[in-house]
Amino acid sequence: VQLVESGGGTAQAGESLRLSCAASVRTFSIYTMSWFRQAPGTEREFVAAISWSAGSTYYAYSVKGRFTISRDNANNMVYLQMNSLKPEDTAVYYCAARRQRSGSYYYGAPKEYDYWGQGTQVTVSS
Repeated sequence: VQLVESGGGTAQAGESLRLSCAASVRTFSIYTMSWFRQAPGTEREFVAAISWSAGSTYYAYSVKGRFTISRDNANNMVYLQMNSLKPEDTAVYYCAARRQRSGSYYYGAPKEYDYWGQGTQVTVSS
């Protein structure tokens, strides 16, 4: 499975960016997809997740109401619409995929994910 992010860049505070993640996998629809981010000197943190059916979405408190995660199972894509950007959103953003399997798990834990993209830089200036 390969995940390739795109759409990162530089924005002013208050502006918007849209990240995309293309997945090369035969059965994309069985994967929970998430976005994480990592700023220099910090641990990777959860941003947003979307269930395989897109029936459920989850957000970190810091981005709730500003970011929206969505997916297009027909085209193996997942998106992160980021509005009202803040300087503290500056980080490398990673797309992650978790193959559906039995048992409970916490969607916000990086160790739960099977595949990762290479990351895309987002820089927000004040």
